Amino acid sequence: MIITDVTTIKLCFPMEVAMADAIHYMPERPTLLVQVRTDEGIVGLGEAAAYSGHLESMEALVTGELRRTIVGQDPFRVERLWQLMATRAHQRGRRGMLMMAISGLDIALWDIIGQATRTPLYRLLGGYRDTLPAYASAGFYAQDKDTDALAEEVRGYAERGFKCVKIKVGRQPEALLNPLVNMPAAEYATVTFEEDVERVRAAREAIGPKVKLAIDANNAWTPSLALEFMREVEDQKVYWLEEPVATDDLDGSALLAHQLGTPVAGYETETGLPGFRDLIQRHAVDIVQPDVVWTGGITECRKVAALAQAHNLPVIPHVFSSGLSLIANMHFIASIPNGSWLEWDQNPNPLRSELFEEPLDIDSEGNVRLPERPGLGVTLNQDTIDRYRTEQHAEVSR
Repeated sequence: MIITDVTTIKLCFPMEVAMADAIHYMPERPTLLVQVRTDEGIVGLGEAAAYSGHLESMEALVTGELRRTIVGQDPFRVERLWQLMATRAHQRGRRGMLMMAISGLDIALWDIIGQATRTPLYRLLGGYRDTLPAYASAGFYAQDKDTDALAEEVRGYAERGFKCVKIKVGRQPEALLNPLVNMPAAEYATVTFEEDVERVRAAREAIGPKVKLAIDANNAWTPSLALEFMREVEDQKVYWLEEPVATDDLDGSALLAHQLGTPVAGYETETGLPGFRDLIQRHAVDIVQPDVVWTGGITECRKVAALAQAHNLPVIPHVFSSGLSLIANMHFIASIPNGSWLEWDQNPNPLRSELFEEPLDIDSEGNVRLPERPGLGVTLNQDTIDRYRTEQHAEVSR
């Protein structure tokens, strides 16, 4: 089997009401899908993360550079192809956009292998489990969304069966060194320190003592502010604190991990094995959070997971994009022994909920089963592609 082409599909869902986390303003949900085609008619699907950037810039890396490296190659040599893509473009950096671009191709290659061997990807990768507990990833900031609205929102997740809920914290423009002041729409839906503390308390009261509550600061705080905030919410039994400080503040994150009884989780904004090596070896995280559409694909994330396992750390990947991100991370988590919760975005996004012909959903206990179809086990929904495609092209084949 030989790779014959690499193509992309640019999709975008404009939100009716923009949402925000501690530093990012999100009026739309963009997605860059990657298709790797072969001479035997098998087409592998992947996704290259396009966070904080334009789909066109990521597309240029995928189709204008990395495509040249893998066309004509054997897709089964996925480890070799990963090294070729990373090494030949190494002067572009070992982190950031290059890893995101490689991610889309790498996932698609694994999908091809699963289809060709007629094996579900999670089983091909080791098949540690076939069911995952999902947590509700929600509680974003939005215009006119007060504490009561947040409480009502998260209460609904608990009633649907989720055993864990995560909300956003940190959108505090007065906080020293908060990157928010340099971001688009920095004034949108901001809160004070005290209002943020109340949001956590309201969420805990709404979901009750039996449902776990995690909080995510998206790199907004200094270590001292994170310590102050966690002292204020210590009695709320926070399950984990995610990305409290800047990703490259290893000392600050290590300080928090040492001083807090609450586990420090991160860092989704790290984008390769060397960075996760440093986070783990410096004891800067208690929970490791790579993302297969962001951190070099399944090939690189499996190495991150093995390194985490060697240090007796759980892996709870970041999963916040399209349905392709969701299904690819599902297969990754289910294949490793130290995999744990599956992040399940609860914000409106048909590029997640309507991307495939096959439905993805949780059961009444908050769990999700892996598909038993070959590869990723999904088929693109042509109506969704046509509705949200940023450019009109011929019908996709998958």
